[in-house]
Amino acid sequence: MAEVGIEVKDLYFSWPSGETAIKSCSLEVPQGEFWMLLGTNGSGKSTLLRLLAGLLAPQSGKIRVLHPVGFVFQNPDHQLVMPTVGADVAFGLVEEKLPPAAVRARVDEALGAVNLRALQLRPIYALSGGQKQRVAIAGAIARRCEVLLLDEPTALLDPDSQLDLVASVRRLVKSRGITALWVTHRLDELNYCDGAFLLEKGSLVDQGEPQRLKQRLTEVHNQAS
Repeated sequence: MAEVGIEVKDLYFSWPSGETAIKSCSLEVPQGEFWMLLGTNGSGKSTLLRLLAGLLAPQSGKIRVLHPVGFVFQNPDHQLVMPTVGADVAFGLVEEKLPPAAVRARVDEALGAVNLRALQLRPIYALSGGQKQRVAIAGAIARRCEVLLLDEPTALLDPDSQLDLVASVRRLVKSRGITALWVTHRLDELNYCDGAFLLEKGSLVDQGEPQRLKQRLTEVHNQAS
C-alpha cells in the first residue's frame, strides 16, 4: 500500500464569527503524487490549505502531513522578503544553521530545479510574476520539503505562464518524490495532476480521476451559462 503524504480525518474549522469553513472533511494524498483542490470562491480551499500548513488550527479532526512543509502563496510578494533571488532562497535556511558552503549549494540546487540559476543576483523587483512564483517554490525546495502546498499560484499569471508553471511543478515534484497539493479553479490545469478533490461549502463532495472531475465541472459550467 502506498505511503500517505497528506492525511485529513473528520476535519472541522470555523471562524471566530461562528461561520463554518470546513466540515467533516477527510482526504488522503499518496506520497509523491500531485493532486489538485478545486471549488468555487468561498468553498474553503485556501482555508483547508492553511490548516494543512499549520497556519490555522482546527477545532476538531486529525491532520497528518509529512514534514518539512513548503507553502506557496497566491501572491509571491507576500512571501519574498529579501532583495535578490539568491538571498531570498537562502533566507529560508537560516533556522538550519548550515555552514555557508552548504547554504550556497542548497540555493544553487533549488534555483537549478526551477530554471532560475542564472538569476541568482537578480533583484526581486525586476522579476516577472511567474519568476517570483518559481523563487517561492525554490525556497521550499531548498528546505528539502516533503510536502508542497500551493494556493492558486497561477492566479496572477498570464495564460501561457500559468501552464508553464503547472507543468514545471509537476516535473519537479515527480523528479523529487514530493507530495503536492495545488489549489485552483482553472480546469485546464487538471491535465497535469494525478488526482483531484472538489470542495463545496467546506465539504468534500467528489474526488478521484482529474478528467472525470473536469468533465463534471465543465457540464455544470455549461448548464449555468
